[in-house]
Amino acid sequence: MIRGRAGTAFLAAAVAGLSSTGAVGVAGAQTPAATVYRAPLTPDGHPDLNGVWQVLNTANYDILPHTARAAMALRPGPMGPVPDKLVLALGAVGAVPAGAGVVDGGVIPYKPAAAGRKADNQAHWLERDPEIKCYLPGVPRATYMSYPLQIFQSREALLIAYEYAGAVRNILFQDPGPAPVDSWMGQSVGHWVGDTLVVEVTGQNDSTWFDRAGDFHSDQLKVVERYTPAGPDTLRYEAEITDPEVFTRPWTMRMTLYRRVGEDARLQQFKCVEFVEELMYGNLRKEPLK
Repeated sequence: MIRGRAGTAFLAAAVAGLSSTGAVGVAGAQTPAATVYRAPLTPDGHPDLNGVWQVLNTANYDILPHTARAAMALRPGPMGPVPDKLVLALGAVGAVPAGAGVVDGGVIPYKPAAAGRKADNQAHWLERDPEIKCYLPGVPRATYMSYPLQIFQSREALLIAYEYAGAVRNILFQDPGPAPVDSWMGQSVGHWVGDTLVVEVTGQNDSTWFDRAGDFHSDQLKVVERYTPAGPDTLRYEAEITDPEVFTRPWTMRMTLYRRVGEDARLQQFKCVEFVEELMYGNLRKEPLK
């Protein structure tokens, strides 16, 4: 406890320091103001994004806020929904972890008819989700699946490789014009705005989803991504979604990418096409497996 005139003077000085600086340390010392992170630069003067990156969220299950539940595919039960019979044997492995969501405002602005299709997609997740068949995930879903990605950046080029299905994106820095044909990963054209890499993705087909919850888009989808260094091992990632056929307005996802460090900071092999051959073609055997 501080007593006497000296103590009163000390407290007065502390209050005065707090009022003028917003913070006070020992003996009235001012706390340093927060500084903006400046990333290491490549020889051409842009932030160095090289590395293996990964999200730590559950957006691939559902980009909206969601509670934990027994499975993605449910059916009515005597006391409430229970796992679909096709995933029942997975038990807790097939359950859905809770998530805070990554969509600004927590709402996807579907048009009425599109909202109905989204609900129908979720009800038929096992049959329709392109991830189950190992189709390429599209953008932005490739970013927040549970697999890492690696950015390769040089003076002339920038390439993003994904562990899932061996997907690859080449970021072009000279716009070649509209994509000649729609594809699973689309056409990516990038430019720098200060320390932020901005990538416009067009020319994606309409066969990818945003998550396992059935959120979808049309072939009119346009995605504008932003990658901004936020610390030595973190990137702020934003994806602005525009699709006038499905949504009433543009909307945005935001999340953090974390750099993988240590001996496991590398992409492994997960070329899953061969893993789904039995699912997709097993019924064509002369004698299908029981």
